[in-house]
Amino acid sequence: MKEEVLRCLLTRRSVRAYEPRQITEDELEAVLQAGLYAPCGMGSQKVYFAAVQDKAVRDRLSAMNRAILGSDSDPYYGAPTIVVVLADPERYTWVEDGSCALTAMMEAAHAVGLGSCWIHRARQMFDSPEGKELLKQWGLPETLQGVGSLALGYPAQEPSAPPARKPGRVVKV
Repeated sequence: MKEEVLRCLLTRRSVRAYEPRQITEDELEAVLQAGLYAPCGMGSQKVYFAAVQDKAVRDRLSAMNRAILGSDSDPYYGAPTIVVVLADPERYTWVEDGSCALTAMMEAAHAVGLGSCWIHRARQMFDSPEGKELLKQWGLPETLQGVGSLALGYPAQEPSAPPARKPGRVVKV
């Protein structure tokens, strides 16, 4: 394993404060490519992404997520880009496939100098009539299920160091 890759994997942290400036097209493309190349069950490629940079749509997603959460704060922590990860529930590994894509994109974001955070409640958001309407507007199948969302942007502050790993979680047989 190349040391640089391992270092990237071990230093990625979830970011919960972002600068308002938008990420570049090249940075977004690098993150999305990592998601497209993430592992998926039997190579099915049944995971879809909606990369949202339009502020009105981004704010709409925030309001939808906030309503489910029952909170007044932005669940995307001010990130200017949101990548919604959706998958075809007909595929029995749809949650795992979408989760692999989210993880790959988080690692790619860190590798290109961006911050990211996995945000939940996409399933509830896209089960709703409002979510189904968004899928229709985006030209995506209304049968897709939300797996999660990725808050994406430039970190507003340096993430803290990771906590020590809890012992006793690995058994070698």
